[in-house]
Amino acid sequence: MSYELTGKLLIKFDTTQRTESFKTREFVVEKSEDINGKLITNYIKFQCVQDRTNIIDRVNEGDEIKVHFNIRGSKWEKDGRVSYFNNLDAWRIEQILKPGKEPDSDNEYFEPLDTFTSSSEDTIDDLPF
Repeated sequence: MSYELTGKLLIKFDTTQRTESFKTREFVVEKSEDINGKLITNYIKFQCVQDRTNIIDRVNEGDEIKVHFNIRGSKWEKDGRVSYFNNLDAWRIEQILKPGKEPDSDNEYFEPLDTFTSSSEDTIDDLPF
């Protein structure tokens, strides 16, 4: 099941090589909500794994973003003691532009930031040049 959260990118960390074949990258989103007249702020840490570690590159700290993510849970046992862990695995990030604001010329966000071009031979090229 997939979830979404919109908030301000507070911080993005460097990619960490966990093992020879596994890497992660974490980032934090600040989410503020008005609940019964009281402003509540939460700081949510997400992780990107493997080939998704670069999806956070095109947004800047302070930007409003929408994060698409999955919730993953793990059980870990050691010395007869059981622990449970949760991870919020981000797989897509979109920048939220404020109304009337034009995108920067260096950072044009016209499509989701995880869009990849296809090199399939089935692609039809109907351009006249």
